[in-house]
Amino acid sequence: MNQNIIDQLKIALIQTDLFWKNKTANMAMLEEKIMNLEQVVDLIILPEMFSTGFTMDAKEVSEPMNLDTTKWMKQMAAQTKAVVTGSVIINDKDNYYNRLLWVTPDGKIDTYDKRHLFRMANEDAHYDMGKARKIFEWKGWKIMPQICYDLRFPVWSRNRIKENEMEYDLIFYVANWPSPRIGAWDNLLQARAVENLSYSIGVNRIGTDGNEVPYCGHSAAYNYKGEKLTFSERQEEVLFVELDLQNLKDFRRKFPAWMDSDQFDLK
Repeated sequence: MNQNIIDQLKIALIQTDLFWKNKTANMAMLEEKIMNLEQVVDLIILPEMFSTGFTMDAKEVSEPMNLDTTKWMKQMAAQTKAVVTGSVIINDKDNYYNRLLWVTPDGKIDTYDKRHLFRMANEDAHYDMGKARKIFEWKGWKIMPQICYDLRFPVWSRNRIKENEMEYDLIFYVANWPSPRIGAWDNLLQARAVENLSYSIGVNRIGTDGNEVPYCGHSAAYNYKGEKLTFSERQEEVLFVELDLQNLKDFRRKFPAWMDSDQFDLK
């Protein structure tokens, strides 16, 4: 697919409650939100495990690639002409992954498997750990996907230097991040922007899940200075944000802290 290179990337952050382990209801609800977006956007970001909620019942609710949820995402991307992304529970040869799907309007799919599994909910006992960092490219932007608990591990998301430029322009997190720890979410999401000289976005859910865990949203976007661009809490809302690539590049030239960053290999 030919991509038009753009300086302004328009993004929709869908902050919503989720139906517990009910894929049909969640996809119907999200489809209505997507089809009624008030703006034309380039990227639509859904929460972590958007089709089920954050459940450890992987065997019960998982599906293979290219089945119902994947096909639905392809349909949404084709109709909106935007990338649609979010994580779902995937059964890959009897291995279960909390897998982010990145679906382009022409039906191409890239994936990122969650690296850091939330042991306090026994996620590590039910899912397989992702092995690879990913950088997606869309309309001239380099974009790093991350999932929820990954936010606590800055080495994994470090914006490394390659060929004398930074590896990515935008990092985003899809999440089911509970209310009692929301202060950490706010602080770390902002920190990822500052330390990586990049835009940083987080999309979290609201409501209460089937395990009686409460969520309050706090979906947000920050610029490369750590300045808040948009924010929402405790309500269903679609947030819109427009990011400027030239402004980012200009700031990196004027404030080249990246040139003094520590280089290392991740094991």
